[in-house]
Amino acid sequence: MTGKTLAERTALVTGSVQGIGLAIARALAAEGARMAIHGHATPEQVAAVEADLRACGAPETIFLEADLLDVAAIETMMARAAEWGPIDILVNNAGIQRTAPLADATAAVWNEILAVNLSAAFHTMRLGMPGMGARGFGRVINIASVHGLVASRDKSPYVASKFGLVGLSKVAALEYAASGSRETGGVTVNCICPGWTETAIIGPQVEARAATHGGDHDAGIASLLSEKQPSLRMSDPSEIGALALWLCQKPAHNLTGTAIPVDGGWTAQ
Repeated sequence: MTGKTLAERTALVTGSVQGIGLAIARALAAEGARMAIHGHATPEQVAAVEADLRACGAPETIFLEADLLDVAAIETMMARAAEWGPIDILVNNAGIQRTAPLADATAAVWNEILAVNLSAAFHTMRLGMPGMGARGFGRVINIASVHGLVASRDKSPYVASKFGLVGLSKVAALEYAASGSRETGGVTVNCICPGWTETAIIGPQVEARAATHGGDHDAGIASLLSEKQPSLRMSDPSEIGALALWLCQKPAHNLTGTAIPVDGGWTAQ
């Protein structure tokens, strides 16, 4: 034993080669978890992420490749994870977004977003949670969104997928609430619902706003967030990682079925 709180635990984080997923993986690795990562990346990027996580403290790492549009691929990924694991911590972070008015949203876009953002989490949970229940310890953390709690225009498939993810998580939380004990840590299922978070994907939007404020990055962020996020500041991915890590600790054994907004007051309005 190393004295780290997640020593001898194994975690799988989908979409973990960048952004929020990588930040969560780093937080778990720092507490000694064996890390299974997943995402779209080149072999060089995968090698760099695995080296990073081992430097953070993960004793072992593995990359699991799977197209989340393909149920058979998800099943193969979870079988490999179970052989390497078993998986104690499952973080469903992978997600996609497309924007269009309802009248312009296509069936293909709807199907793709629902498959990646909602159905993939259903499949990983149905395959991973029975083992958690049998062992008396498990943590499922689904990265939803503030759009799992409130809606915005032009995002009907995305909002539907995230509301669905919150509902799915509540059902799973109820079904596994009595598994394990305080001593074993129990099995919990929670959603984290980030608002604006500073990741590469929103960089162009920030820079476009900053350009209208003389290149002032902070002013660009404040302008972008003024429409929704009262704090006028973004979250850093590492802060989402810190919250995910706490949810994995034994003292969180009775925190289940929640959807925790990290949104600077967005959903308090």
